[in-house]
Amino acid sequence: MEIDRAVADHYDELPLWSAPFGQLIFDRVPLRRGQTIVDIGAGTGFLTVELAQRSAARVIAVDPWADAMDVLRRKVSYLGLTDVELVVSDAATLQLPDGSVDVVVSNLGINNFSNAAVVLAECHRVLRPGGRLLISTNLVGHMQEFYDVLRETLDDHRALDEHLAHRATVDGTLKLLTSAGFQATVTRTEFTWRFADGTALLNHYFIRLGFLDAWHEVAADLTAVEQELNRRGEVTLTIPAACFDAVRS
Repeated sequence: MEIDRAVADHYDELPLWSAPFGQLIFDRVPLRRGQTIVDIGAGTGFLTVELAQRSAARVIAVDPWADAMDVLRRKVSYLGLTDVELVVSDAATLQLPDGSVDVVVSNLGINNFSNAAVVLAECHRVLRPGGRLLISTNLVGHMQEFYDVLRETLDDHRALDEHLAHRATVDGTLKLLTSAGFQATVTRTEFTWRFADGTALLNHYFIRLGFLDAWHEVAADLTAVEQELNRRGEVTLTIPAACFDAVRS
């Protein structure tokens, strides 16, 4: 079968990092026609596109990252999705009426919200009573194998401890949800990322995109970490993950 250029241009549909977390949401999200679903931190639309197709619902994608939303706009047009709305905005101010939404989802958003309590309060406002909020996130302890080696190379651990404390915890997230007026449960799991050695890890595109700058803020020179990881051989990083399923009371 010949595949045309348009298919090729839109074929990269599987986000390496976000897919395992997103699957936790797909396993739990209500899929019913006639719903209104809001995808917070939609990015290029991994959840948005799938939810629009799987649930035949109205999906509103919200993200301040305009370039990513442009990519999503092209996907929506290409796929012919007629009930998807794109909003370039911070989720702290959703331009939606009170109680007008059935489901809110956020894949890996909670660690990146500078004002998580405000965002969750806004989610509570727009959800109808009994509406669902599903949040996936990585947790404190992710990539612990890398951070253990990094710690061994540092004389001062304060910057590293501060960096690690930024990650979500189960107890902390449950507390945020309860404070915002939700009743929440959590499902925990983990997966691994494997690399041939430290050099392969540090040269990986997504590591450079999503993590390397923050690691350099902790340690300007990662040569010693790379060398130690190379000495040990294959690198396996553990990624603890959680999905919070919250109901608006």
